Amino acid sequence: MTENSSIPLMEVRNLKTQFGENVIHENLNFQLHDCEIVGLVGGSGTGKTVLMNTLLGLKEADDGAVYYFGKNRSSMPVAERHTIDNQIGVLFQGGALFSSMTVRQNIMVPLREHTDLPVELMRELADMKIHMVGLPAHAATLYPADLSGGMRKRAGLARALALDPKVLFLDEPTAGLDPIGASAFDQLILDLRDAMKLTVLIITHDLDTLFTTCDRVAVLVDKHIAIADSLPKVLQSDHPWIQEYFGGPRARAALSAGAS
Repeated sequence: MTENSSIPLMEVRNLKTQFGENVIHENLNFQLHDCEIVGLVGGSGTGKTVLMNTLLGLKEADDGAVYYFGKNRSSMPVAERHTIDNQIGVLFQGGALFSSMTVRQNIMVPLREHTDLPVELMRELADMKIHMVGLPAHAATLYPADLSGGMRKRAGLARALALDPKVLFLDEPTAGLDPIGASAFDQLILDLRDAMKLTVLIITHDLDTLFTTCDRVAVLVDKHIAIADSLPKVLQSDHPWIQEYFGGPRARAALSAGAS
């Protein structure tokens, strides 16, 4: 990817996705910019994960297009597409770790698939990522079944960072974590964004995450992005779903905590 702050890192234009007769997105437009953290919210079944998969190239758009630095993904040469794919890290829900591999081996998977590095160097890089996400050194030899929920999230994040991506996608990263663990994970994302100059897209229902980590919040309703802006501007929207989502007692508590 070429650095150019005037062009979005990722962009979808007039996107339409559907499964059979069921239209998920229609006329959806969305941008991700350099070094920002964007929270993606929407009701259940609105297609948040489908949108992420479309950005990742795991699902082809039925209409419209996905752009990387102004280039249409569908018209890119295969080699260029693979280069870009390697600069995108993904943390799926639950971590999606391979149960038969240790944490270190899990992190080495993308290194084995996409690099020709010596195995010993792969091990060193994996251990560096383990340290980077705040796991103890001995976690390298543990299996997913030996980890707590929070440790599995961090191990999955370490694997997502294995290739030093430019863009990081997080799908419900704090789901299932207690408030202390979720808060620590939010702070970790902020620290990693600053240290690695990451652009981060977070699919989340966690109001605390939205209020404490996100530069912008994108709201997916009515099959498109109704607004993608700073939280103060999102809160001013008169859309009924947005008012209900951000106007409830839990949202007010999160807003109050973020302001204190």
